[in-house]
Amino acid sequence: MPETSETFASTDLRDRAEIPDRFKWDLTRIYPDWHAWEAAYAELDANIAAFAELQGSLSEGGALLRAFELRDLIGQLEYKVWYFASLKHDEDQRDNQINAKRQQVQILFARAAQAAAWFDPELLQVPLATVRQWMDGDPALAVYRFAIEDLYRQQEHVLDEKGERLMSLSSRFSSSPYDAYAALSTADMKHPSITLPSGVEATLTYGQYRAILATNPNQADRAAAFHEFHKVYQANVNTYASLYSGVLQRDWFHSQARGYTSTLEAALHGNNIPPSVFENLIAQTKDGVEPLRRYHRLRKKALKLDRYHSYDTTIPLVSFDRKYPYERILSWLPKSVEPLGDDYRRMMQEVLDGQCIDVYENPGKRSGAYSAPVYGAQPYMLLNYNDTLDAVFTLAHELGHSMHTVLSHAHQPFVYAGYTIFVAEVPSTLSEELFLDYMLEHTSDEHEEIVLLQHAIDGIVGTFYTQVMFADYEWQAHKLVEEGKPVTADVLSEIYFGLLQAYHGDAIDYDEASRTTWARIPHFYSTPYYVYQYATCFASSAQLMKQLTTGSEHSRREATERYLTLLKSGGSDHPMTLLKRAGVDLSKPETVQAVVSQLDGLVSKLERAIS
Repeated sequence: MPETSETFASTDLRDRAEIPDRFKWDLTRIYPDWHAWEAAYAELDANIAAFAELQGSLSEGGALLRAFELRDLIGQLEYKVWYFASLKHDEDQRDNQINAKRQQVQILFARAAQAAAWFDPELLQVPLATVRQWMDGDPALAVYRFAIEDLYRQQEHVLDEKGERLMSLSSRFSSSPYDAYAALSTADMKHPSITLPSGVEATLTYGQYRAILATNPNQADRAAAFHEFHKVYQANVNTYASLYSGVLQRDWFHSQARGYTSTLEAALHGNNIPPSVFENLIAQTKDGVEPLRRYHRLRKKALKLDRYHSYDTTIPLVSFDRKYPYERILSWLPKSVEPLGDDYRRMMQEVLDGQCIDVYENPGKRSGAYSAPVYGAQPYMLLNYNDTLDAVFTLAHELGHSMHTVLSHAHQPFVYAGYTIFVAEVPSTLSEELFLDYMLEHTSDEHEEIVLLQHAIDGIVGTFYTQVMFADYEWQAHKLVEEGKPVTADVLSEIYFGLLQAYHGDAIDYDEASRTTWARIPHFYSTPYYVYQYATCFASSAQLMKQLTTGSEHSRREATERYLTLLKSGGSDHPMTLLKRAGVDLSKPETVQAVVSQLDGLVSKLERAIS
């Protein structure tokens, strides 16, 4: 981003045309205009048809290479065709014409999936030994060795043609529990209105509810909002239990049908994750809850509360309203990654200067933040930057994703340029940790130090401990159906309440309404056995952070090289293998214990800061 004497503050909501170009992404690096996009769309459509015509030819080695290369070409076009329309749409989601183009791509993608459905079953008909001979004799085909052998690895859980057809038919109902949950919790939700004890009137949408818990200094107000909000879920708790039972039964059916011994094994097998990794995560986290409890006891004391409840866990410890203008922090970010070397810092500066970040909110713009890995162009980042500390760390987080994309795309062929969620959150979390260290080192404001420490601790609590507790809950709930036990609202509530007590002990005063908190967690209904990956990524980044910043200069340099190799590796191997090469073994207790130690150190610093 070029230096400028003008400071652009994110105060009032501005029309997009009023925002200077230096704060908007330049999508012409994907396609110069819609005409070029339409030509690429037509090319993609033709290539999809050409791929379908290859069906029946894979018994010849040369045909297999042609199929892989054409599939790669289709994939590269899909990235650009999709993201050009999708990113344009996110600039202003009110534009129906652009939305129609985006939907047009989605329809084409569905056709592409149908046209390629024959590929895996047909390839698996060829003996692996034969395919290996082809790869040994053809370096171009050998590029696809990992992708091919990973497909054969999963062959034992692929059914015969009739079985796969039945599974495909049953898949049409797989989303029904979540669809019903979404309708009950969103479309048909009657948000309660309440007059808080302070006299303020509020309608408790989820966003408004979270805002009260995070900003309202009056404990009685927070308590009233908490109890009123959860009444909605308590009133429908048996319906939520029935929907969640449908999720559990669906997962157990799929697991049994494909020959897995448990739903956990079925969920982890795709990424070749041993169940012991999941089990180690749960066990070590439960053994390491004392720093979590110590943090909540410290909060209770700092907030001067006689009783400390779950609705007191997010209120700030001090008042602090410093602004962080976007252009001011741009020089801080590259400085914060000095432990990763000059080349990494230079590449980060190029991303920041590359007009690939859409910084400020405008009417119609998509909310939130993300980094879009546009293969063949560059990563594009969407922000809604508002000069807050949260916005600063969101930028550092998404910048970590973008740097992962830059390095992966530069060093991997297309087939391995993507990376799994099991690895994806490692560089984004590490980016935040490096930036936190930089901020703490350079602050001279006592209140800012407390806010920074609370931000870091809350990140560990929310991204690690809470997600592990959620994963623990999912595991115990799935065991109910695996063991043929009934699934009722009372049983689910008892599991959840038991976990609250196991993780928080006597550091929190418990409310009866907390028992039904499980009913409002969307991930339980949409993507079971997913959230544990947030925690494993956090554990991995904590271990890497320790290796990058402690020890001898030689050991830190070696750790840096291993970490950069991880980012350059993309999806070229199973995620556990890639992490082990980087120096992280998630099957070992010390990897999870690194998070516990990190939290313990931060809580100690916070104790000193507020004393």
